[in-house]
Amino acid sequence: MKSANSIISGLGTTVFEVMSALARQHQSVNLGQGFPDDKGPEEVRAAAADYLLNGHNQYPPMMGIPELRQAVAEHARRFQGLDVDWQSEVLVTSGATEALGDCLFGLIEPGDEVVLIEPLYDSYLPMVRRAGGIPKLVRLEPPTWRLPREELAAAFSARTKLILFNTPMNPCSKVFDREELGFIAGLCLKHDAFAVCDEVYEHIIFDDLRHVSLMTLPGMRERTVRIGSAGKSFSLTGWKVGYVTAAPELMKPIAKTHQFMTFTTPPNLQWGAATGLRLGDGYFSTLAADMQRKRDRLAEALSDIGFDVLPAEGTYFVTTDFRPLGFNGTDEDFCRHITVEAGVTAVPVSAFYDEPGRAPRHFARFCFSKHDETLARAVDRLDRHFRR
Repeated sequence: MKSANSIISGLGTTVFEVMSALARQHQSVNLGQGFPDDKGPEEVRAAAADYLLNGHNQYPPMMGIPELRQAVAEHARRFQGLDVDWQSEVLVTSGATEALGDCLFGLIEPGDEVVLIEPLYDSYLPMVRRAGGIPKLVRLEPPTWRLPREELAAAFSARTKLILFNTPMNPCSKVFDREELGFIAGLCLKHDAFAVCDEVYEHIIFDDLRHVSLMTLPGMRERTVRIGSAGKSFSLTGWKVGYVTAAPELMKPIAKTHQFMTFTTPPNLQWGAATGLRLGDGYFSTLAADMQRKRDRLAEALSDIGFDVLPAEGTYFVTTDFRPLGFNGTDEDFCRHITVEAGVTAVPVSAFYDEPGRAPRHFARFCFSKHDETLARAVDRLDRHFRR
């Protein structure tokens, strides 16, 4: 029998599913997979429910319902000062992961080089490789996660098609500042490269930092793709509603890819997302403040137990160094150990590298976007385990 695609067939099960399955098996408190416990804003859920009962439930427009595309454009103006044409520059997708696939399959030719920054979200590399791209990896080093400018500049060449990066950044919770983004923009302009910016955590940012979209920098409006997520902005990860913003010429191949991937996204969920994007500024500031409070609570507790907790500027996650606890195994060993023996699940950070064997092996990532009771239960279990 002929073999299937070698790239896809060679992939393992995602670390999130592996650790979540282990958590279910051992009835562990799962702080591994990144999803909130909250139900999401009632106004947003009610809008989607009402549309499901009373709205149009046949195929919506392929690019997305006008109300959501208009809301995306309004949102870009409100928070980034961008002037976006909703009809030619906004596309609705079935989640940000589909948006990433549309961008990469639509923009990459086989043999194109793609610059990526490690540690990285686990879907990036398989998508780039399946699209025929050649990854050029640049590594951020803990604990500062500083942008290594010389290495990044060396990764760019005449063969570079695009850079793909995430800010705020999962898993290391780094937020790229304007100066760092300016350096990236300069490389894109110098080498005539595109930028695909995964900005799904744009509203989950802490300590009075501000999310800056690369698209707002000089010279980048026409060569940047911006990806957002209703799932992250409204704590509704199961909805899988994403949106892409790009200049018309960039949008054309991305939209054509979407046309032959999923074609459309459920219209009631699009309607709910549009309602969410039009919520007042207070909603978004409260979301960030609540997540920052949860971050502080978990980070302080883990530090008291003995973990070395790295700074977390945004997202749902804190990264911890477990070596001060006296554990001498790998990060995968550690995450399995605390799942089975302590009843708390985290994710090994080495899973976010192309070659886990060459990655740092002493960091574990914990998700704090949970109810206070869930965080308290996890902390109590870890505390009892490591202090016994």
